[in-house]
Amino acid sequence: MKTRFIRIATLLLALFSSVGAAIAAEPVKIEPIKIGALFSVTGPPSFLGEPERNTAQMVVDEINKTGGIKGRPLELVIYDTTGDPTKAVQLATKLIKDDKVVAIIGPSTTGETMAVKPVTEKEQIPLISCAAGSKITDPVNPWTFKTAQNDTLAVARIFEHLQKRKLDKVAILTASDGFGASGREQLKNQATKFGMTLTVDDTFGPKDTDMTAQLTKIRGSEAQAIICWGTNPGPAVVAKNARQLGIKLPLFMSHGVSSKKFIELAGEAAEGIILPSGQVIVADLLPAAAPQKKALMAYVQDYKKNFGVEGDHFGGHAWDAVMLLKKALEQGADTPAAIRDQLEKISGFAGIGGVFGFSAADHAGLTKDAFVLVEIRNKDWVLVD
Repeated sequence: MKTRFIRIATLLLALFSSVGAAIAAEPVKIEPIKIGALFSVTGPPSFLGEPERNTAQMVVDEINKTGGIKGRPLELVIYDTTGDPTKAVQLATKLIKDDKVVAIIGPSTTGETMAVKPVTEKEQIPLISCAAGSKITDPVNPWTFKTAQNDTLAVARIFEHLQKRKLDKVAILTASDGFGASGREQLKNQATKFGMTLTVDDTFGPKDTDMTAQLTKIRGSEAQAIICWGTNPGPAVVAKNARQLGIKLPLFMSHGVSSKKFIELAGEAAEGIILPSGQVIVADLLPAAAPQKKALMAYVQDYKKNFGVEGDHFGGHAWDAVMLLKKALEQGADTPAAIRDQLEKISGFAGIGGVFGFSAADHAGLTKDAFVLVEIRNKDWVLVD
């Protein structure tokens, strides 16, 4: 009996030892930090969403290769909104309710962002939009930030340039979408401040394919310059129609066409057009001491290595969004509320869109120095001023 007991005890000890060893050998599962992303990867605004998607995933992969954030990997959950505000709202809800993300970057457009804002604000999830409309962060809401430069600042850069050229009679032609409406509001609001008279104030549909009627009206006015505010493809149509009509007035575009895609769409009609842009498209022309130079050159080169073309102004919005979140997470923030608090404390961050400085009163975080004026010459960008 004693011998049998000893055998049973020995067998049990061996069993417990092997189980314990197996448990000890099993790696501890580290929960990833889930970040949501809403981009217009397909649909009319795909020229925005595709580089944003590519950039966000590229940056997250690079962060994970170097150990993640405090040993935790990032998991990026990306959905394609196709540029549809209704779909963006549905997908934002899915990210929050089903995927349990701690923050969302995007959407790509102003209209989508304005539709999504009430959802993220209600659920108290930080939203870092990649769209430009000033009304996204004005007035400030605790849960909404943005990385794209404000159209307020873009308008000021154009008007300042017109003042230098002693041009004060301007025709404006704006898209009838969220971005265009926001730009139109700023153009009208700032005109008096800069001594500008708006000779024509007209609009076009984002999907319109002919703007000769609006441009004919402008040609018959006292306008000394034209400012077109919209995103592709509409502004390219405006450029082509203006050339077809023989209009020689200086033509200005918004930062909404700050990519080589616009030059491709407008073709020869793009020549001589001036627009405000983030510095990334002229990174190689900046002085070595420029605060953003290092980040800009690294981004341009990394994107080209991964996707065969240089990184642009729009992909840069996603780079900034991911890196701003990284900075907040590195400060120990891992809940939506803590991330929000840390984002609001970020200052002096040299990103792609500019040098960011958020505060309780400013969730856009950039000044007009984030913009440079560029002109299209020989199918490329050159600095103006």
